[in-house]
Amino acid sequence: MLKIGQKAPEFSLPDQEGKVHNLSDYKGKRVLLYFYPKDDTPGCVTEACTIRDSYEDFQKMGLVVLGVSVDSVESHKKFEEKYKLPFTLLSDEKKEVVKEYEVLNEVNEIANRISFLIGEDGNILKVYEAVKPALHAGEVLTDAKK
Repeated sequence: MLKIGQKAPEFSLPDQEGKVHNLSDYKGKRVLLYFYPKDDTPGCVTEACTIRDSYEDFQKMGLVVLGVSVDSVESHKKFEEKYKLPFTLLSDEKKEVVKEYEVLNEVNEIANRISFLIGEDGNILKVYEAVKPALHAGEVLTDAKK
């Protein structure tokens, strides 16, 4: 598992519009990189909508939100539209980034629900291993204030 203080691994992934994002695009900003199992499933909807409902607070704190799963760009687009998600969803269909971040569930080949708060310098500030979907946004916002 990646640790606090480590450099967050660089990545290049398409979002729900097909636009490619690199972690280095966000240098100088704090990033919540949250991995989730599957679009439009109960826990993932709860987590995404809780972040959506707190998104203004994330923006006020200068936090970029990037959600990552192994679902397709098309699946992400439907998920984003259905729940009016104001943040970026990244598609890791090749499962390269979930492996790099050590969050791949080997049994069913999806991402485990693990998040990383990444600092302006690209180093990991916090690792969230036991994410509770309904509480995650508040927990991240509390930590970001510290």
